[in-house]
Amino acid sequence: MVHDLQRQFAAYMGTPTRARGYPPYEGDHALIVEVSPALAIERVIDLALRSVPDVEPGILYVERQFGVLEIHSRSLDDVVRAGEAILQGTGNKASDQLRPKVLYHDIIESITDQHAVILNRNRQASMVMPGESLLVYEMTPALFAAVAANEAERAAPGITLVDVQMIGAAGRLYISGSTEDVTVARDQITKVLAGIEGREHG
Repeated sequence: MVHDLQRQFAAYMGTPTRARGYPPYEGDHALIVEVSPALAIERVIDLALRSVPDVEPGILYVERQFGVLEIHSRSLDDVVRAGEAILQGTGNKASDQLRPKVLYHDIIESITDQHAVILNRNRQASMVMPGESLLVYEMTPALFAAVAANEAERAAPGITLVDVQMIGAAGRLYISGSTEDVTVARDQITKVLAGIEGREHG
C-alpha cells in the first residue's frame, strides 16, 4: 500500500509509457500487487474491479515472470477493500508477501556533467543536474521501489525523482539533490523497508 501519493511520484506514475492506464493524482492512495505466474494478474485485477468499481487501474503489466497491477483512489477505504477482495479471492493473506530485501545503496556526491548526461538518456522521471548528489538504491521485490520513492519524497521534498524502476527482478531508484536531502531520503527508505512485515526470502 502506498499512502498519500506525493507530487513527483504521482506524476511519474501517470507518465504516458507502456502499461499505464488511468493516471493517479497527488493525494491519492495506491495498492501495487505483484504475482507469479504473470498471467494470474488478470484474475487479480478482475477481483479488485468487481469488488470496488470506483478504484482505477493505473498499471497492468505482464512480464516474463511477474504480473504487476497498480490501482488507486482518492478513498483509502476503497483501496483497502479492493486489496482485501484480492486476498480473499486468491486465498492469501497480507503476511504472505515477501519482505523487502535491500541489495545495494550508495550516494555519489557532485556527479560529473558526462555522468548526468548519460543518466538523463535513460530516465523516466525528472532530470539530474551536474554537481548534484545522486542516491542509487536497489531492493527486491521490485514493487517496493514505489513505496521507497514515495516515502523518500515525503521525508525530503527537495529531492528530484530521476528514475523509479518498480517492475522486474529488482526495484531501483535514482534520486538527486543536495547531499543532505539524499541522505535523509536514503535513511527514510531504509527505515520504511525494514518495517515492512512478510515472509523471508528463500
